[in-house]
Amino acid sequence: METLSGRPGPPWRWRHWVERTGRGPAWRSALLVAAVQQAGSGWAAQAQGGRVALDWSARILLLLGPALLVARHRHPVAVVYGVSAVTLVYLGAGFPYGPVFLSLAVACLAAVVAGRSRAAWGAAGLLWAGQLLIGHWLYRWLPPAGDGPAPWAQELGATAWVLAVLAVCELVRTRREQWARERAERAAAARRRADEERLRIARELHDVLAHSISVINVQAGVGLALLDSDPEQARAALTTIKAAGREALGEVRQVLDTLRTPGAAPRAPAPGLDRLPELVEQAAATGLTVDTGGEGRPRDLPPGTDLAAFRILQEALTNVVRHSGSRTARILLRWRPDALELRVDDDGPATGGPAGGSGNGLAGMRERAAALGGTIEAGPRPDGGFRVTATLPLRAAGPAEPAPPREDP
Repeated sequence: METLSGRPGPPWRWRHWVERTGRGPAWRSALLVAAVQQAGSGWAAQAQGGRVALDWSARILLLLGPALLVARHRHPVAVVYGVSAVTLVYLGAGFPYGPVFLSLAVACLAAVVAGRSRAAWGAAGLLWAGQLLIGHWLYRWLPPAGDGPAPWAQELGATAWVLAVLAVCELVRTRREQWARERAERAAAARRRADEERLRIARELHDVLAHSISVINVQAGVGLALLDSDPEQARAALTTIKAAGREALGEVRQVLDTLRTPGAAPRAPAPGLDRLPELVEQAAATGLTVDTGGEGRPRDLPPGTDLAAFRILQEALTNVVRHSGSRTARILLRWRPDALELRVDDDGPATGGPAGGSGNGLAGMRERAAALGGTIEAGPRPDGGFRVTATLPLRAAGPAEPAPPREDP
């Protein structure tokens, strides 16, 4: 067994017990119960002159119950019945009433919390039945001499005490289970939030890097091919590579800044459809001609929807560059009253791997759309080529207010 610091240690050290069970050391509470029973029973003996005086055997019985409590977490059933039997022997010996019942209350609580309610009720019932027999039948043969039957009011009080102890134990068990469920739910919610944030960051980095690296890859090929024959064109390709790399570094730095300062607002505005001309220009640098069109009345979008629309279009154009032999693509923005429809078409044919929904790009687009309650449809067109259609719902209450832009400090 290891300590909290990682070094090995003996299993009886209280830190190990707290770490494994979530409870404090049993011997501490048992020691407290023993002290209370010893002192309280001495005071009770002075007030109850008709009972048998406390002697060494009574002191041993008052210590035996708390000693059993040390094992109550590991063996709750045996401990609760053992404490009940010790208490019954103490009462049968005619010793004074008093805090001797405290051991049984603690043992019942441990049994109920451990899910052994039946054992706790059985042990409490055993003590109650034994006390009833001693007080109304066996008193003739048990000390103290000349003792009469116990008053029924005392029995009613004992019954009420037993029921109250068991009710409190059940209440504690219920509360502990509720707290355990709440802790588990909070931990699960924290894990879900962490997973969602991790996936969001992964999508963001994938979209940024996949697009920029695709542009860099195409331009690097052009530059290498034209380095000797057309140095000016090769220089233009290198300029495009530099611009794409600078943009990718800026967006990656923005994502990393968000990670380093949780809860802080980003220092630069997130990209949106206002950067669509820039996206088309980047695609043109790779040799892809992009035609854009729109239907309906454009509206301002919430920041999350605006970012998702931009990233979906960016990933769709990246897939055209990487997986299509077509050098033309068409973007259509269809503004409906309740949704924005994005459509990207190319004429194919496919040149890379399969462009179906198994790649991370399409999976990321689907996750972005699903997070907003939208959908993504991607697949070959009947007349050839490939089509990606995204539907992002808009707020029904009216056009969204534009998000105020943030500037770099």
